[in-house]
Amino acid sequence: MASVQHRAGLFLRLWAAFAILLTLTAALPAAAAAPVHIVALGDSLTAGFGLPVEQSFPSKLNVALAKTGIDATVTNAGVSGDTASGGLARLTWSVPDGTDAVILELGANDALRGVDPKVTREALDDILTKLAARKIPVLLCGMQAPPNMGEDYGRAFDAIFPALASTHRVVFYPFFLDGVAADSKLNQADGMHPNDAGVDVIVSRILPKVEELVARVRASRGSSN
Repeated sequence: MASVQHRAGLFLRLWAAFAILLTLTAALPAAAAAPVHIVALGDSLTAGFGLPVEQSFPSKLNVALAKTGIDATVTNAGVSGDTASGGLARLTWSVPDGTDAVILELGANDALRGVDPKVTREALDDILTKLAARKIPVLLCGMQAPPNMGEDYGRAFDAIFPALASTHRVVFYPFFLDGVAADSKLNQADGMHPNDAGVDVIVSRILPKVEELVARVRASRGSSN
């Protein structure tokens, strides 16, 4: 009789352990598939200078992600006129707790103002280091200096972004304005800010990198559970 009771007790304990394991296993895919919250930290190119809200880069990226079936939302943390140092100064409140990933688009105003490339690089490096410490994956968007800044400045500035990409474990998009810069049909009258059609080009070209960013978030969720 005691042997039967012992076996029965052992069976119940094994079944309880199996039930717990099933519950934990079921929770893993749910956690990995939860919506991904992305913050687009940038300047006027992110903010959507001169455009209605729905035509801004974050808004159009939200639409593109939804069309591909990716459950992710992009918050617009672009500030017109912001430099890399300005982005660093507001990093804590611009990228609040609960942020899963960041699209980092800063540097254009540094180049326009002739900021020392060393200053720009240090600010961006600090941003990436702080986000890495918070375990927030980043899509780093490269920028290029305008031709009027001269060859020496251009070489020093343009080298910032690939150098940071090789140092930090980021998803890298070499030039945010790829396919749009210097094209009058894709820019507003100032020749610097994309128009509605220009934002469409940016979104379509950067989308695969954003998908890679989302994949990193989901992979990190799976490994941390």
